Amino acid sequence: MSRTESELKGVTLLGNTATRYPDQYAPEVLETFKNKHQDNEYLVTFTCPEFTSLCPKTGQPDFAKIIISYIPREDMVESKSLKLYLFSFRNHGDFHEDCVNIIMKDLVRLMNPRYLEVRGIFTPRGGIAILPFANYADSEHQEMKRQRLMANFINNF
Repeated sequence: MSRTESELKGVTLLGNTATRYPDQYAPEVLETFKNKHQDNEYLVTFTCPEFTSLCPKTGQPDFAKIIISYIPREDMVESKSLKLYLFSFRNHGDFHEDCVNIIMKDLVRLMNPRYLEVRGIFTPRGGIAILPFANYADSEHQEMKRQRLMANFINNF
């Protein structure tokens, strides 16, 4: 079940040897491809162990592991574009909670998934770790959204 050239038309970054790494927040680099298994409800998870952003007040770097999981509908995010998008936060000054919510909203806007969650596991600075979690669900997955939010709340204690 290989991909045809027309199915790969919107995927421009993968295999491109002249990749430009954005140095500012760049949601426009995100690309999608069509889900060939729309009749299946399944989970896709990405783990980015080297996410960096900047404190909006001090400009000091913040480091995190970002975990993104989603149940696709028609469109799926292409992984190299996601990598470049997450890299674009490197010089972005925002609080941890803001970064996680921005990522979630950008991906929801891009893909219109059935369900999506973004978890940030930020390295402690000043003795405090911040673990923001944001999730989205369509009307059919609202109970899952509530359950995952509560599970995240309970697991952080």
